[in-house]
Amino acid sequence: MKFLEDPPRFLFFTGKGGVGKTSVACATAIDLADRGRRVLLVSTDPASNIGQVFGLTIGNTVTPIAAISGLSALEIDPEQAADAYRERIIAPVRGLLPERELASIAEGLSGSCTTEVASFDEFTNLLTDDSLLATYDHIVFDTAPTGHTIRLLQLPGSWTEFLDAGKGDPSCLGPLSGLDKHKTVYAAAVAALADPERTRLVLVARAQASALSEIDRTFGELAQIGIRGGFVVINGVLPLAAGTESIAAAVRHRELAALEGIPTSLAALPRDVLELKAGNMMGVDALRTLFQAEGESASKPQLPVVVPEAPLGRFVDELEPAGHGLILCMGKGGVGKTTIAAALAVALAQRGHAVHLTTTDPAAHLVETLHGSVAGLRVSRIDPEQAIREYRDHVMATKGKNLDDDGRAALTEDLLSPCTDEVAVFRQFSKAVHESRHEFVVVDTAPTGHTLLLLDATGSYHREISRQMGESMAFVTPLMRLQDPALTKVLLVTLAETTPVLEAEGLQHDLQRAGIQPWGWVVNNSIAAAHPETPFLQARAASEATQIDAVFARADRVAIVPLLAEEPIGVDKLAALTARTPQPV
Repeated sequence: MKFLEDPPRFLFFTGKGGVGKTSVACATAIDLADRGRRVLLVSTDPASNIGQVFGLTIGNTVTPIAAISGLSALEIDPEQAADAYRERIIAPVRGLLPERELASIAEGLSGSCTTEVASFDEFTNLLTDDSLLATYDHIVFDTAPTGHTIRLLQLPGSWTEFLDAGKGDPSCLGPLSGLDKHKTVYAAAVAALADPERTRLVLVARAQASALSEIDRTFGELAQIGIRGGFVVINGVLPLAAGTESIAAAVRHRELAALEGIPTSLAALPRDVLELKAGNMMGVDALRTLFQAEGESASKPQLPVVVPEAPLGRFVDELEPAGHGLILCMGKGGVGKTTIAAALAVALAQRGHAVHLTTTDPAAHLVETLHGSVAGLRVSRIDPEQAIREYRDHVMATKGKNLDDDGRAALTEDLLSPCTDEVAVFRQFSKAVHESRHEFVVVDTAPTGHTLLLLDATGSYHREISRQMGESMAFVTPLMRLQDPALTKVLLVTLAETTPVLEAEGLQHDLQRAGIQPWGWVVNNSIAAAHPETPFLQARAASEATQIDAVFARADRVAIVPLLAEEPIGVDKLAALTARTPQPV
């Protein structure tokens, strides 16, 4: 493995959820320990499962891995860190401010930025603690901080003074007011990250366009703050041992196309390719095989995996009688939200309903997915780049007008936050919510529960909608419509894999805090539902069973969409997804 040659003290693994970061990080830690090195494996991932991988409880204390001499592990609990962070900020004003204001502050500190800043505050010690560094030869991190978080920590001036001057709008700078370390400590941590003699960045992806695009974005973002060296690991590539049945051939074709289209900046980096394994990467023995090629005889014949009959068409049957409504397809990138949204929209339109299919996903390609037209179906795209640009310009011209250079630098960075992006597109999204009273509106990607609560707490969307509709007109807020189960149906789209299911569960909790109960879950691209014939794919199907059971335990209703030999592009293939018994086409 190129990324394991002459490894420095720190190794950071990053990539989108579900690509196998944790498996690669754990296998790396084992490999280094097997060389006689003293290794600490650290996870800062909100969906961390390194304890599950090793079959023991780890938690927020350094825990020796008994099966591997020289290896210890630590899970920084992001939620616990964020809870402590919020309390540190809110405690001094509890009893001095009204409960409603305290709730507003708490929600402003409930987003992903708070979690990441709090986690970075925790693992700063691991980068700068001399006694800890004397104990371990290598520290392996499962998940790296984003460039946005690091840039926040590099901002000039006083965070507290800026926050005092800029109250009134959603802000990701709120978490910074809880930092209790001196900025020189963070500067030392960032210097360690930017030093290739001390730190190696490993970008993990699958051979999929969305996963490669994510690590390309991450690589560019980190390069802006001086972290430039990197290695690429393409994980989970289908091996020859998977056989030659149509599904396997189709997957290989898609993977080859994705790798041929790899972004230029990534193509220039050293690259390793890891084959997909028949079983889950659970336990030390399994992890030791991750860097090995899959043998032809590695997969033994399996009994067919039986998954519950749960066709997507049943969802259409339940959605149709209302004649209108808002259908939100939500989930992490790469799980197939665009395909599911398009399939539902096509099915409803073909049943004679007026349907508006729209997306807020900058990476979505609805036109390419549909590859045709259907009577009664219109397609639009909420342009997030334009909405964000207009929002940032407006905020800088108003809120930033009287700030000094340091204040404007802080505000500029704040407006680069992912949370800001969701706030910016909300004005256009609210129009789609309004339309759903008269027709079906299917939305590919929607604001998270945190964004909705943040906007509700600040009143910003109330003011905006009042401006658009006129102060003399009565209106119902979009959040109230989203909370109405008769009008709004939220579908969580996931894959039958550990991390995507955990991330979808987190999204469900996020929505429930906003008073929105997801209507159903869609398990997409299921190998088990495709009824594979070769031993290798049957073994992969068996590994999905636990996650499918977990989805049924969490969801009110479930649809399972099989992995298809041909991608569902075009109206006819999308329509096949909602047939009672969809067949590979």
